[in-house]
Amino acid sequence: MSPIQELAPFPDISQDIIFPPSDLYSDEPPWETELHLRQIILLLKSLEWLWRDRNDFYVAGNLTIYYSPRQRKSEDFRGPDFFVVLDTERKTRKSWVVWNEDGKYPNVIIEILSPKTADTDKGFKKKLYQDTFRTPDYFWFDPNTLEFVGFHLVDGDYQPLEPNAQGQLWSQQLGLFLGIHQNQLRFFTPEGKLVPTPEEVAERYAAKLRELNIDPETL
Repeated sequence: MSPIQELAPFPDISQDIIFPPSDLYSDEPPWETELHLRQIILLLKSLEWLWRDRNDFYVAGNLTIYYSPRQRKSEDFRGPDFFVVLDTERKTRKSWVVWNEDGKYPNVIIEILSPKTADTDKGFKKKLYQDTFRTPDYFWFDPNTLEFVGFHLVDGDYQPLEPNAQGQLWSQQLGLFLGIHQNQLRFFTPEGKLVPTPEEVAERYAAKLRELNIDPETL
């Protein structure tokens, strides 16, 4: 028998593999409901439009954050519904790998509640984002009941944010208000103006043209 034939089969070590420090794919399940999907897309579109001339941030939805101290994909990972990282390169990523991003964690996290996830979002995740992520601004929003709550990190502990007269909460990190508009969570400027999506901007532009007796379809 040749030396090659005498070799024993390789053991199954797939559970012990230490993955490389980059290029890790997101491991998040699909969105739970259509409301979740629409809400996340709305937040993404409006913030990216507002900051369309900036290249110093990263925003994502339903994307895995890997934060294992041992740099393993198989342990210590979470996927917030929506998060923003500031002072980083604006580029496409397969996931957010903390050890490959200069140790950066999200500056802002928003969780979209559901009956299945509400307890986790209000308990375990709140503590995780406070104690481990040290995320300065944390919000949760229920698209069914319209429950909307926010926290800001003060001396290591989350302190509830007080709403303004319009029921909006201030995000110190984003420099924007968050509030409910037509049963959806939206961003508002410091002056209180709704941050639109590109589609909403296009609609307003088309309406203005029609007021001037110009058919936008002919442009």
